[in-house]
Amino acid sequence: MRKWFIALLVLALAGAGLVIYAHREALRDPIVRTATIKLPDWPSGAKPIRAVLISDIHLDNQAMDEARLARIVAQIDALKPDIVLLAGDYIYGHDPAGAKRYGSGLAALAKLQPPFGVVAVLGNHDQWTGVGVVRDQLTRAGVTVLENDAITRGPLAIGGVGDRYSRHDNLPATLAKLQKLAGARMLLTHSPDIAPEMPADTSLLLAGHTHCGQVVLPLWGPVSDVSKFGDRYRCGVRIEGARTVVVTAGLGTSGPMALRLNAPPDLWLLTLGP
Repeated sequence: MRKWFIALLVLALAGAGLVIYAHREALRDPIVRTATIKLPDWPSGAKPIRAVLISDIHLDNQAMDEARLARIVAQIDALKPDIVLLAGDYIYGHDPAGAKRYGSGLAALAKLQPPFGVVAVLGNHDQWTGVGVVRDQLTRAGVTVLENDAITRGPLAIGGVGDRYSRHDNLPATLAKLQKLAGARMLLTHSPDIAPEMPADTSLLLAGHTHCGQVVLPLWGPVSDVSKFGDRYRCGVRIEGARTVVVTAGLGTSGPMALRLNAPPDLWLLTLGP
């Protein structure tokens, strides 16, 4: 009995230590990941640009408050990007009044002042917590919000597709608007599950939503999947023929506890050019 008790105690202490580690991992500053991506339709004579991709801020969660967001904004500013791209989920939860209570924290994004601006799409949690408030707060912070729409920023023609997970996407309408614009075509969205439907003349998709699994157990993998494609678009850069998909782990967390394991918060610094 004593040996069983000691064994159970050791397991309990190990479990508690793992939870503490995972909580600290969720609160750390995001890792800066880098990639260089060549776009075939890059405008002649245009110089390469630096784009920062972030997602899943999730205000109103233990992992994210206004102070941490302000610190991350300063981290992004120090990278001196030409454009910042936001892939959705700014508020956490399902409370329809959540954005009204916590959306003012998005004012920290106003400190982002890249030459080609800040462009955003909306995520599933934004739809659930008050999409109108989220859109208004982002606009006040100087962010351009796209919902199945397209815009030109510098050498880029950006199509912002609504979130597939919450069924607010309209890829055909976005592509129709994108085709009318000059520039290297790319798509920005929340869930990466639209990737297989991308046409051949649009080679880049930037997304978030998956948190890279958030809690990824050794020998087991992610505790849960939020993509119908499983690991295919779970994390990082995936190249499929002429198509490149970049999925960020995001900044905040989902769930009742702020935990990350083997999926630290990150942001991507992308060099885009010919």
